[in-house]
Amino acid sequence: MLVSYKWLQEYVDLTGVEAHDLAEKITRSGIEVEGVEQKSKGVSGVVVGHVLECERHPNADKLNVCQVDLGEGEPVQIVCGAPNVGKGQKVAVAKAGAVLPGNFKIKRSKLRGEESNGMICSLKELGIDGKLAPKEYAEGIFVFPNDVEVGSDALALLNLDDEVLELGLTPNRSDCLSMLGVAYETGAILGKEVKLPSVNHERSSEKASDYISVKVEAKEANPLYTAKVIKNVKIGPSPLWMQTRLMSAGIRPHNNVVDITNYILLEYGQPLHAFDYEQLGSKEIVVRLAHEGEKIVTLDDAERTLKANHLVITNGKEPVAMAGVMGGANSEVTSDTTTVLLESAYFDAQTIRNASKDHGLRSEASARYEKGIDPNRVHEAAERAAQLMAKYAGGEVLDGTVEVNSLTVEPAVVSITLEKINSFLGTFITKQEVKEIFDRLQFGVEVDNDTFTITVPTRRGDITIQEDLIEEVARLYGYDNLPITLPTGAATPGGLSDIQRKRRTTKRFLEGAGLNQAVTYSLTSLEKSSQFALEKRDPIRLAMPMSEERSYLRLSIVPQLLEVVSYNNARKNESIALYEIGSVFLKTTDNEQPEEHEHLAGAITGLWLNHPWQGEKKPVDFYVAKGVIEGLFEELGVSDSITYQAAAVEGMHPGRTAEIVLDGKGIGYVGQVHPQVQKDLDLKETYVFEINMKPVFDHPVPALQYNAIPRFPAITRDIALVVDRKVNAGEVKEIIENAGGKLLKNVSIFDLYEGEHMEPGKKSIAFSLTYMDPERTLTDEEVVKAHNKVLAAVKDKAGAELRG
Repeated sequence: MLVSYKWLQEYVDLTGVEAHDLAEKITRSGIEVEGVEQKSKGVSGVVVGHVLECERHPNADKLNVCQVDLGEGEPVQIVCGAPNVGKGQKVAVAKAGAVLPGNFKIKRSKLRGEESNGMICSLKELGIDGKLAPKEYAEGIFVFPNDVEVGSDALALLNLDDEVLELGLTPNRSDCLSMLGVAYETGAILGKEVKLPSVNHERSSEKASDYISVKVEAKEANPLYTAKVIKNVKIGPSPLWMQTRLMSAGIRPHNNVVDITNYILLEYGQPLHAFDYEQLGSKEIVVRLAHEGEKIVTLDDAERTLKANHLVITNGKEPVAMAGVMGGANSEVTSDTTTVLLESAYFDAQTIRNASKDHGLRSEASARYEKGIDPNRVHEAAERAAQLMAKYAGGEVLDGTVEVNSLTVEPAVVSITLEKINSFLGTFITKQEVKEIFDRLQFGVEVDNDTFTITVPTRRGDITIQEDLIEEVARLYGYDNLPITLPTGAATPGGLSDIQRKRRTTKRFLEGAGLNQAVTYSLTSLEKSSQFALEKRDPIRLAMPMSEERSYLRLSIVPQLLEVVSYNNARKNESIALYEIGSVFLKTTDNEQPEEHEHLAGAITGLWLNHPWQGEKKPVDFYVAKGVIEGLFEELGVSDSITYQAAAVEGMHPGRTAEIVLDGKGIGYVGQVHPQVQKDLDLKETYVFEINMKPVFDHPVPALQYNAIPRFPAITRDIALVVDRKVNAGEVKEIIENAGGKLLKNVSIFDLYEGEHMEPGKKSIAFSLTYMDPERTLTDEEVVKAHNKVLAAVKDKAGAELRG
């Protein structure tokens, strides 16, 4: 909600309270003021000028040379390029030396040989968004009404010297979606009276009931509907002060009748709608639920197909408005309108919400109906609007209001004791102080001993229970004034849980390894929801998705990381290393919440090392990705329990993918993305991994042990074993480790050969074996004995032969 400080002063005396001070007080009372803006800050030297003469520039087709009276004696010459500038206009002029928004300084200059002593300004050049400017002035300069004084401050006339407070309202505080609601709140904070608008206008001898009848078929959705008739209106611009207030609140001015309905919406929080009576097509209003598939063309010229749960205003035959959302183009107020039918109604919040959501059409009116309006302002707002139409559109208000009213609204009555208020807040507030707070809120208060019986006005629909009253007392008493107390009893020092500590270790290691953390959507499309999943289950569709692209919960993080890589590659960022720790969601049954598993995923592509000076470049390969997660497992203390084995994963390269196994159970995979998937996503060679982290985090880590630095030398033996190509090197390594006994301390693979000197179907794998005893120097006989056991084991279990 955008609140004009100057407008607010009409309802509450703000003497001595600056806009920023008021913003601070409102924020401290529970409604956050997100900012205070003054569009004219730093702007100066802008006055009203009168264009005395306007002629074509002799040397430019699109420029005009104007003689402008600035109220300072002799007129000045200004060159202007606006297409709508003309003789006799009163315009905003930035004089020579003036400063415009963006610290743009106006200087005397020559344009195509003609002297120019200032600039005739458009609203946009003065800091008003072009989308908010009246349509006739959206592209050119703004023209003031003829009654403004030449030489007066143009910024003040355009309300740009005002300050606008932006309120960040929570859904329960819909009462502050109006100037009167903010006035009540401000009055309560400052302890000031609220001055309500005076509603008084003449009525014609003709009766509104002779012109229109109202019938409501859907009374649950529309318990109160009122209609007033205003004849002989003259459509034209609304007063300048009204236009500027609307623009300050983010609403574009249209004409006097439409602007008045929008003005009342801001003032009272009550949406209104004005129909062109002559275009209505009948003398009756029928409010009903739409027929399934029924169509209406709304004011934005869009044809909309209605559902059976949408509420419509009809002329008895066809819809003329989507109730509470937007009017129909067939009854729009135009420049030819002479008789206005004014609607003011109370609509069911959920009904309006359904229509607004279904059509993606959120208007100022629907936003207020959805959150709830004050039913006691429906009639007041209509009368106030009729008063303004009589005053500013020359209208004649017909006697009476035609209505259907089945609405029964009683103010909430809640009782509470002083003892309960103080016990909840930990305070010692007196009975008189509590009563004064409710009086400032303009709630009805009856005090019986220490019990307060509060009658809550209907404008505050959020107050229904005792806790609501306690909150009102607390915020107006002042949250800063509530006493500070320390908890009693034994205190437990805070700290990270084991899983939190391991999670932080994981992030720290990966970032140290050169990966950047990514945070991607948990929502995805049906097609991507199951790609690269560790565990295949039916995907889960949201009941109310934002879009089809974000309608399913993911089963894998990898597809989202590949989207990020593709996005970066398309912008010439070709070396990417990303990781994400996040949740995937596995379906259980239709009536239960899904299982939520914490996964770690990564994606690496491009160059892993790039040292131009040394001429060294190392592209990412399988062993880079595998090395990163091997280092992570080492850091987490689970590397001794991890093994890798060849795997086939959908979407992954069939020959460059390994399953990650922890204590015999698969927990993830690492490998290259399938070439076809890379092509579809326009990726270069990309390697990914995904791991279910719960087994890793839950795995017991043995206590840290230190070994003394060896005092005795180690003996190394290198062997090259010829095995079948289908034999995995990891299997052979495991056989060697099991057979080597306690003297074998380390086994590493350092070569693989499958060249022309190897017989078909065979390959050579070279291992380096390190033997050592920390207590003594080994003899050759002891090493040979252990080494022979290794050779016998690999021959027996893997069919390996020593390469000659």
